[in-house]
Parts: sequence; C-alpha cells; structure tokens
Amino acid sequence: MPPVKTVPAGSVPPGVSGSRDELPTFRVSTNFVVVPVTVKDFQGRPVEGLISKDFSVYENGVKQQLRFFTSDPFPLSAAVIIDMGMPDVTVQRINETYTALAGAFTPYDEIALYTVSARASRVSDFSVVNQRLTAKLNQIKSERGANNGPPVTSGPLGPGGPMVNGRPIDPGGPLVVTPPKVARVLNDAILMAAVDLNKRERTRRKVIFIISDGREYGSTASYRDVLKVLLTNEISVFGVGVGGAAIPVYNKLQRIRVPKMGLGYTDILPKYSSATGGQVFNEFSRQDIEAIYARALGDARNQYTLGYSTRATPSTAYRQIEVRITRPNLKIYTKDGYYPAPLRR
Repeated sequence: MPPVKTVPAGSVPPGVSGSRDELPTFRVSTNFVVVPVTVKDFQGRPVEGLISKDFSVYENGVKQQLRFFTSDPFPLSAAVIIDMGMPDVTVQRINETYTALAGAFTPYDEIALYTVSARASRVSDFSVVNQRLTAKLNQIKSERGANNGPPVTSGPLGPGGPMVNGRPIDPGGPLVVTPPKVARVLNDAILMAAVDLNKRERTRRKVIFIISDGREYGSTASYRDVLKVLLTNEISVFGVGVGGAAIPVYNKLQRIRVPKMGLGYTDILPKYSSATGGQVFNEFSRQDIEAIYARALGDARNQYTLGYSTRATPSTAYRQIEVRITRPNLKIYTKDGYYPAPLRR
C-alpha cells in the first residue's frame, strides 16, 4: 500500500501527536517470481516466435497468472569459472580458446573470472570485456593443469616393485602407498560466484558459466546448500563439459554418484544446470569448444522470461515450478523451483 500521509480531521484523540511516524503500517507480503525459459526442438535448435498464451506456469501444482512475459534479450552478469584442476592437456586446450570466450560476450554484459582446483579463487571482479579482462585471461593462460594420467600405485612400475601372483618378488621392498585424493572444490567456487552475483543488479540475467569436466571433491559447501543459494537468487548454471565429460560413453554416466569410493561426483555440472534451468554443452576439440561459447551464452541471453506474483513468504520452504507449453515435440529448459527470498528494501 502507498504510505498514508494524513488522517481525517478529528480522528486523533486530544493530546496524541498525529505525526507520520506514529501511524500504523500495513504490509502485504508478495514475491514476484521470474522464470527464464529456453525452448528447443529435438534437434537442439532454439524455438522462436512463442507468445505468452503458449506457456502455463504451475507453482506447487497450482496454476499461476502470468503478469510478465518477454522474449527480449537480457544483458548478462556472468561469473566464469575455469577449472584448472583438470589434466594439463585439457587445460592447455582450453587456454587457447579465451579469445573466442571474450568474443561471445556483448558490450552490455559484465563478466567476473574465477579459477578452481584445490581451492577457489576470484581472478577479476565484474567488468565489461576490455583490455584489463583480456590481460587477466592471458594471465590464466600461463597456468598448468594436473599431471596427465592416474598415479601408478602398483605393478612393475609402482612403488611396491614387481609382483608375481599378487605377491612382491622382494618382500623387503617398500610398501605400496595410496596417494592422497586431490581436492577439486567446484561447489566452493560456485558458491563464491553466487554470493558475488547476488550483489549485481536485478535487471540483468545472472548466470554462472563453468568450463570443467565437472569433477567435485573436498568442498566445504555441499551441493544442496549451494543449490539453495542459486535458486534463492535466480542464478542459472551453464557449462561447457570438456575432457572426460566430453567422451560420449562417459556422458551417459555423468550423473552417477560414487560415494563408496570417495571420489565425489563424476560430473556435477548436469545436476546444477538441470535444477537451475541452464544447460551443459559437451565438446572435446578446441574448435567445437570455441563455437559452443557463443551458442551457450546466446541461449542464456535470449531466453523467454515469464513472471508471476506469489504470496509465498520468505522461508526455507521450497516451491516447485513446472512450465508447460501448448505446442508438441518441444523441449523446455527451466529451473525446478525456488526458495522465497527476503524482500529487498
């Protein structure tokens, strides 16, 4: 309600001040929910020309009245995370694509750079593509990835020496030592980027763009906690799966969790993208990776944007979202739901 500035004559008892500060305040708790949606055919081509009547949005199973719809592009606030914990051969292939990465952004976008391996680091704060950002990308080019191949822990070349029928030829030789697991704190990096994105203007579309094979191990933050931050602050995750994530057979197993081996997620990118309405593009060669930058960021910028009002109050209660479309044989990419955020003052 608009603020009340006056009261009717005679409604204030004698001796009581009629100042505005002492008037009652009425509040209506309403959240406006923004739902970016990408629509593609089954060949992966974006579908254009849809109108608001083609869409229906349901929150917790209840159909909502759309109060906003646009197909206009949005400027991006993009947090770019580059995984430096991958094998060096993959890192060097990615290092050669940074010119194409910078060229995929428009002058209206703002970008911040992050790297991740055993720890997450912010390389540059948000800015447009300029000489300073280019210099930061060139600085990242000098970094090296992990040594190629798994460590040798047994066999003729292992630290335990030659083996016959599972027994060392030289019993007095050194014991086989299992190397420590190397951390890859992708959850922590995504959380760092999400906290920074929360401070950007709401008029921009907020995305985290990750170049990685998706492996996660050793983060302080859990996937569940990071996802809650993403969904509360309307942040989508887009990714370019490289290295092992781009191998076709491997892609079929990319959602597998292997807790008993303590290896973390084999590829956590699809989990984040599916839940937040983003996408993951898996490419192996340098040329394909360069081409996918413009495609992925174009999809993020040119989504349909739906909006509706809800009386869901700020809480920890998760709200499920379902978007339906009247036209058949189309695929929809959108977030699974959201957590009502506190109203901004």
